[in-house]
Amino acid sequence: MKFIKTSIPGVIVIEPKFYEDARGFFFESYQKEVFAKHGIATEFVQDNHTLSAKGVLRGLHFQIPPRAQAKLVRVIKGEAFDVVVDVRRGSKTFGRFVTLGLSSENKKMVYVPVGFAHGYCALKDGTEFLYKTSDLYSPEHERGLAWDDPALGIPWPKLDTGYLLSDKDRQYPTLKNLEVH
Repeated sequence: MKFIKTSIPGVIVIEPKFYEDARGFFFESYQKEVFAKHGIATEFVQDNHTLSAKGVLRGLHFQIPPRAQAKLVRVIKGEAFDVVVDVRRGSKTFGRFVTLGLSSENKKMVYVPVGFAHGYCALKDGTEFLYKTSDLYSPEHERGLAWDDPALGIPWPKLDTGYLLSDKDRQYPTLKNLEVH
């Protein structure tokens, strides 16, 4: 596996080594000791799986302490535009973001540390996202950040379908008004 640091310390892109032949493919998507050796010693306690149509935009989501979550995310079918935003007030990279393309073809994963909001937009119908979290889902600790906050300037892809968001995701505050603890 290849662990690639991004422009924001702690956010890491993981490119697994995969083996492909006439039968299909094989790769390790997670191995505790290998991840720990590369600075990801997070204990994951829950797996989540989503299915999205093209244009579905989910996020930007995070949980606050004491139920804050780190995530290990990947696309297992289809393709997504993925976004990670630093929401740690006082951080040198507060409000900065990393974007990348995740797909079933490139098999890339991204590690999202505690203190970061995460979201994505499905670029193909039937996009399936699988992610591990370091804490259980807790509705009372769930928070979100406006996906279209002009202060962030995230370059979401232009889609002929437009975007489909949940009512909850449409109502999240901007970075300026964000509650992070």
